[in-house]
Amino acid sequence: MMPDLGAYAVEVTLAWLGSLALLGGLIAWVWLRGRRVRAELDQIENRSERKRHG
Repeated sequence: MMPDLGAYAVEVTLAWLGSLALLGGLIAWVWLRGRRVRAELDQIENRSERKRHG
């Protein structure tokens, strides 16, 4: 149910959409960075295991 925003409907809607877009971008950035960091940590762990057992 949408409240009656009157003359400010466009501005409020754009503000909501902008906020959601920024939040979505932040979530995507954190998720992608986490994947990259996890991959780097796996490489470091594999290198240290090879040196220890190698």
